[in-house]
Amino acid sequence: MADFRTARGVAGVRTAQIDEGLRAHMNKVYGTMSVGLLVTAGVAWAVGSSDALLSIFRDPATLQPNILGWVAMFLPLIMVFAFGAMINRLSAAGAQLFFYVFAAAMGLSIAWIFAAFTGISIAQTFLVTSISFAGLSLWGYTTKKDISGWGSFLIMGLIGLIVASIVNIFLASPAIHFAISIIGVLIFAALTAYDTQKIKNDYIQHAHAMDQEWLGKSAIMGALNLYLDFINLFMFLLQFLGNRE
Repeated sequence: MADFRTARGVAGVRTAQIDEGLRAHMNKVYGTMSVGLLVTAGVAWAVGSSDALLSIFRDPATLQPNILGWVAMFLPLIMVFAFGAMINRLSAAGAQLFFYVFAAAMGLSIAWIFAAFTGISIAQTFLVTSISFAGLSLWGYTTKKDISGWGSFLIMGLIGLIVASIVNIFLASPAIHFAISIIGVLIFAALTAYDTQKIKNDYIQHAHAMDQEWLGKSAIMGALNLYLDFINLFMFLLQFLGNRE
């Protein structure tokens, strides 16, 4: 009986340690993501609100991208794939630096929104996105429902969304653009909950090892995934809520 109580006490202490570690891990994930969003917003505003800087990448009147504009548009996508391939060779500090450079590149790619939409509508869309993201992420963190099965369907949907978006760059179909925006909101809303639960479960599964290097990289990867969910949710919502200049 004494042994049972001792074992139960040890298990309780261990569970408390994991819970405390999980809170610290999630705080780092959200904190890193928030800094990334600030970097993106700062770069986007600085370039998008300056005709001189924006003209380096786009025609200030039509907002059509030039060669550098196309490079800036696809650079974040290339960096995401590169990050996934390099993560095992990077230190935690190197991964964090890469993430912030990526956030700056993302800001460059979406800077045009400050010339296309009113500042008030951008701010309102950001607020709506923040509230929606917080609710979805909280649900993903607290729900007892296992939503890991969503993963394969969401990835397939995401690939289809990327392909359709690239094709519509050349077709410029308003109907396809509208459909892409609706599907994009639904996919990234679901991904927000899915990624949050995955970050939580990954930590719990690896918490016993307490590998600080892994924990550091895991937090950066988690921040990157949630950052991408937020940015894409914001951009798709902006198509509905944004008022053009």
